[in-house]
Amino acid sequence: MRSVRTGQGYASPVEAAGNYDSGDDYVVEYMRYRFTFNADDFRERVTAAAVKLGLVGGNELDDDETADLVELVERDGIDEPRSSLGRYLVRRWDEISLVQGESLVYWLKRVIFRGAWLDHHLKEGKLEVGFDEELAEFAYHDPQGGRALLELLPTPSWHEVQYRP
Repeated sequence: MRSVRTGQGYASPVEAAGNYDSGDDYVVEYMRYRFTFNADDFRERVTAAAVKLGLVGGNELDDDETADLVELVERDGIDEPRSSLGRYLVRRWDEISLVQGESLVYWLKRVIFRGAWLDHHLKEGKLEVGFDEELAEFAYHDPQGGRALLELLPTPSWHEVQYRP
């Protein structure tokens, strides 16, 4: 099992009731949550996070490109790049790692966590999802009519330094 930590202020013990679980290959701990992922789920979420942040243009990555992104998220860096994407990230790390003061690795982990958190709460019936045609975005609502359980804050963008093969 591999551990990936995000955020600050870990609380003990981790709240089991709010935890997402798709396997035991990777663990993401954030605040009082502990999410476990199988390898396929984690790879898909890492790729989706890289697309959402604009680091890559689409999710059609080969196995080596995906492995480099997974290593970046898991280890906060890439030791031996396997792909042209990995070599690009290592070569331009000083330019890519922080964009407008925002950490790429932190935001990749945060987007992965947020997606799993949303999926978990949707599955438990604690959130409902709708699509806002005007904004072309998904919107999440409390089915009891209360305030949304999670505000989807804007994410920083890495489009200007996006990898283009």
